[in-house]
Amino acid sequence: MPASFSDLKPALSNLSLRKRLVLVHASPVVDADALLAALLETTGGFFTPTFTPKYLLPINFHPVHTKADTKTLAEPFTPSMPADEAFGKFPELVRGHAKAKRSLLPVLSFAGIGADDVINSQTVHEPYAPISAMTEEDGVILLVGMDQRVNFSIHYGEKLAGRMQFIRWALTGNGVVECINFPGDPEGFNAITSDTKSFTRQTEVDGVKIQAIPVNDLLRAVINKIHEDAYSLLCGRPDCEWCEAVRWG
Repeated sequence: MPASFSDLKPALSNLSLRKRLVLVHASPVVDADALLAALLETTGGFFTPTFTPKYLLPINFHPVHTKADTKTLAEPFTPSMPADEAFGKFPELVRGHAKAKRSLLPVLSFAGIGADDVINSQTVHEPYAPISAMTEEDGVILLVGMDQRVNFSIHYGEKLAGRMQFIRWALTGNGVVECINFPGDPEGFNAITSDTKSFTRQTEVDGVKIQAIPVNDLLRAVINKIHEDAYSLLCGRPDCEWCEAVRWG
């Protein structure tokens, strides 16, 4: 049975989140209503990915070279579109909350409560702006039943370390939009786990591990790791176009 509000609230309180801005990555198996209620009472504000990958055009798409009707390749994004179901109920619950604010970036939007300035900072040219803004607030990343592969802030650390970024294209109601500084593959991100142990606070509720990771400490760890080994945090699949492009770019 998923953890209840009465279980989650004291667990989150013990992670000292009261005055902190929190970026939440929650497992689909967690009770979304209970988590939302607990976060409202234990944080200074929070936000979460409301990503919509189905609005992303194919990886080989370029408007100059593609003749196909874009509407057959993807669905047009609008701010009212729900978060992808693969992320579970929590992102959509946050997005639909009366006090929530959602960013307008196709594919990589965020929604939050008590985090309007962070949400408003994101633009199509600055997808990592919410993470950058969170560093100024000394924010915390909360992994609820999830591992580092969902930790979007690591992508920002890659960018800060000078790692190659990508360009993708998304479909919106106003046509095709170029998405620059697009992140690569996160499958190798668990390699940062040992580097974050010293500053990660964690607890467990009904078998669900909850980790609180200060964003500034995480970014320093990512930058240091990549500077020590330019290929660290990449996945090991030879067919991964993203990681192979970094290796050979």
